[in-house]
Amino acid sequence: MSNQTKTDIDYTSMPVDKKGRKSNLSMFMVMLGFTFFSASMWVGQQLAAGLNWWGFVWALILGGLILAAYTGALGWIGAESGLSLDMLARRSFGTKGSWLPSAMISFTQTGWFGVGLAMFAIPVAKELLGLEVTPDFMPWQGYLLVAIAGVLMTASAYFGIKSLTIISYIAVPAVAILGTVAMILAIRHGDAGLVEQFAKGTKDMGIIAGAGLVVGSFVSGGTATPNFTRFAKSGKVGLWITIVAFFLGNSLMFLFGAVSSIYVGGNDIFEVMLNLNLFYLAVLVLGLNIWTTNDNALYTAGLGLSNIFGLSKKTMVIISGIIGTVAAVWLYWNFCGWLNVLNCTLPPVGIILILHYFVNKGKEVKEKTVDWAAIIGVIAGATVANLVHWGFASINGMAVAALCWGIGRLIQKD
Repeated sequence: MSNQTKTDIDYTSMPVDKKGRKSNLSMFMVMLGFTFFSASMWVGQQLAAGLNWWGFVWALILGGLILAAYTGALGWIGAESGLSLDMLARRSFGTKGSWLPSAMISFTQTGWFGVGLAMFAIPVAKELLGLEVTPDFMPWQGYLLVAIAGVLMTASAYFGIKSLTIISYIAVPAVAILGTVAMILAIRHGDAGLVEQFAKGTKDMGIIAGAGLVVGSFVSGGTATPNFTRFAKSGKVGLWITIVAFFLGNSLMFLFGAVSSIYVGGNDIFEVMLNLNLFYLAVLVLGLNIWTTNDNALYTAGLGLSNIFGLSKKTMVIISGIIGTVAAVWLYWNFCGWLNVLNCTLPPVGIILILHYFVNKGKEVKEKTVDWAAIIGVIAGATVANLVHWGFASINGMAVAALCWGIGRLIQKD
């Protein structure tokens, strides 16, 4: 085993070898924990407001299939190549061209890390400490909660894939079991069954629109799939673990959010548990739920910035963690909309990685400094995804990116 492998358990700039591969169960836990994010519950609330029960189910299935095709392909590539998103980008975008996707994914994931900290600290500050929190005012105790959560989550991301695995083994069963129990209790305390409760209100959303929300909720984060599946035993394992874990995890988050909305009027399982007088369990579930996704986000940001600046992943995780923690409250109140806009820029990156990998599989590809076809594809795809309000934004962006990349290959004749 090389000296780099001995000192870098996260294989920042090299393929994961056989000794670095993880068990199928460990990979499943990490990938499932990746999807446990409170923002997905907000999407569940929107789905419940606009769809009846069967519309909700079909939106989950259709959106889940689209996500499965996209993230599953990236999961396969990551596991088969053993390479991270950023190392794959060096091949498809060029050594310096890869700085663009690395910067995009690092910026968005650091942003979501900060938002996640505030999503934990603000509700806890309100409920535990009885503080009044507004967009214009946050008491010092709230900032203290943000700082404590930021230090803990940054520390676990600092220690890399081993730490992420341990956190996932703890958090995934706890969130899944406690969240499901709380959801069942909420339904039992209601005055109508699940199907009947879903039927109440104005249902003005189509299944296609609902599926679009499902896809949009995780397609950006899903672009980072290779960062984790590269530790899987094989391409097939990476593919199926990604599909099953993402479909199961996302569906649970959407269901938690939907049930919370129609039974207690909130937007996540935290409010359901508060309504059932389960405060401390609510804090535990909220914290673990955010911790898993935040760690994966910060880990991804560290890998991306390491590719750009040439510093170690651990150093860049610390820097990203500090930035995300300091800016957390501001990000929460001011930046969610911008982060959603930026999310549309990541699927074009993913589709170019997929196309480049399969088109050049088995070939010896000369490494470029910048692949302009890939760069132009991402810029054009991201522009279309944000400006064209028809169909699925992410698919629109991927289609344009793929077209530009294909034309570029014909022009360059490579």
